[in-house]
Amino acid sequence: MIHFDPEGLSLADLLAIARQDVPADFTAQARQRIEEGHQLLVKLAAEGTPIYGVNTGLGAAVDTAVAPVQASIALGRAVGVGRLANRQELRAITAARLAGLAQGRSGISPGAADALLALLNSGVEPDVPLLGSLGESDLAPLAHLSLALSVPLTGKDGLALVSANAASVGLGALLVAEAQRALEVLLAALALSCEGYRANLSPFQPWASRLRPAPGQSEQSAALLQLLAGGELADSPRRLQDPLSFRCATVVQGAAQQALHALHELVELELRSGADNPALISEASLVLATANFDSTHLALATEGLGLALTRVAACSAERIAKLLSPASSDLPRFLITQPGHVGMAALQRTSSALVGEIGHLANPLPAVSVPVADRVEDYAGQAMAVVDKTRRLTERVLWLASIELIVAAQAVDLRGALRLGQGVRLVHQAVRSQVAHLDEDRSGSVDVLALATFLESTPFPL
Repeated sequence: MIHFDPEGLSLADLLAIARQDVPADFTAQARQRIEEGHQLLVKLAAEGTPIYGVNTGLGAAVDTAVAPVQASIALGRAVGVGRLANRQELRAITAARLAGLAQGRSGISPGAADALLALLNSGVEPDVPLLGSLGESDLAPLAHLSLALSVPLTGKDGLALVSANAASVGLGALLVAEAQRALEVLLAALALSCEGYRANLSPFQPWASRLRPAPGQSEQSAALLQLLAGGELADSPRRLQDPLSFRCATVVQGAAQQALHALHELVELELRSGADNPALISEASLVLATANFDSTHLALATEGLGLALTRVAACSAERIAKLLSPASSDLPRFLITQPGHVGMAALQRTSSALVGEIGHLANPLPAVSVPVADRVEDYAGQAMAVVDKTRRLTERVLWLASIELIVAAQAVDLRGALRLGQGVRLVHQAVRSQVAHLDEDRSGSVDVLALATFLESTPFPL
């Protein structure tokens, strides 16, 4: 059981809810904060205090002193289009909103909060289209989610349910986990490629990181050397210096890990924040208009992760090319010994196509958007759109890493008897558990998808 608490929700707990269907509940402290926030809302509204979305209109209609029908807030904003959220995504989004409600700043009624909690624990999967948010509250997806509730909505319930960036945060949490997995697989692929290429390990030695401690370089080099430990490669490199896609690999991966860490921190910041507008602050008897729904920080961190992943993808694709080239690897061309067979050459075309798509998806989303709500909402953080494109980018990075693993495993096989590093030996065995050695041409697509599916769920180290 995971507990939503005013102290916040960890990313690990959100992932347990989303990926493992772990049930959840509010702590006693969270319930008290929710009740106090709601009672303050009721008190201030009764006193005639202007409260946005409670006794005023919404958006451009803020100057209208008409209390909106709370049930209509979600109904009128359920305008999403595009693909529907899958089960993991629905649970992540719902958990992110419940984490925000547990702060007690939304003014939501306890009954409405419990209804959303019950929806999470029921396993019901409402239809929630994921295109329609501008990142200044994920109104459209949260509105579709809220339509599945069957309790009366009063006070500020409708606005509290939809006025948050819970979709961006929940999907961002899943992205952090997926990107971490992709980087772990890329490190394994790098290690196997080093063995297949007989790379020089000098750039990964501790002294290199001490001389210029670039962010993440030391940790990635240490992890790589751990995978290679116990093997003979350190004593038998083929060249004094290798291509940059090998030599610079842990520097590039370290930079990507730093970018991922930045996004991880911001997602956890959101999971322990009450970003409602307006916010109900019970200890100060205050209703406060805020701009805490803005998602610019999430969008920029996610863009940074996407750009970082393009760098590791470029290195991966180049290592594949070097392994396939006899001039560079001293191995049979395209890693096939049968005359007349294409071998691994066609997989390089796929890797090239993937790098092209990865580069395209890393292009930043423009900050300029069409203003809405009578130009009151004249800026958009666009976090949800950035998270979605980076999710697709990360998916392609995992496919690319799978291709590198397949190519590197073939190269290792063609080297003959080698004493592999202990960790790399396990990586090689994992690849061979899904993909057989290539003796003659077959569908490489089946191999890549089988290995990628296996890697998505297999604990690391492999």
